[in-house]
Amino acid sequence: MSYDKANLDDVTDAAAEHGLGELQEARFPRGDVGLAQSGLAHIRVKPGQRQPFAHRHADAEEVHVILSGSGTMKIDDERLAVGPRDVIRVDPTSTRAFEAGGDGLEYLVFSPRHEGDAEIVKDFWD
Repeated sequence: MSYDKANLDDVTDAAAEHGLGELQEARFPRGDVGLAQSGLAHIRVKPGQRQPFAHRHADAEEVHVILSGSGTMKIDDERLAVGPRDVIRVDPTSTRAFEAGGDGLEYLVFSPRHEGDAEIVKDFWD
């Protein structure tokens, strides 16, 4: 077959699976559509909530596309206001996380796939 198709609503919500469903939804459809070299994430941060941790990579650059809502993206020590149709490229080693405004925040993340490349950063918002 030359293509794969999945609906994001049918992809497992990893945030809920890991006890973070009150803060956000996080769907990673890589396996659902057979991605071998690309990474894709669909994230919805609930209104007024912030992601409980940040992350960075050794090699994988990311592109974030804001679909709806508004909020703040923290990249290292800088805070950036974001809203619909904003596109943000982030260097691999920059630490990043989002906080939603009162209307929530929905975005997609695209990146090359590097197995084991991500590092979780706790206490990022302090």
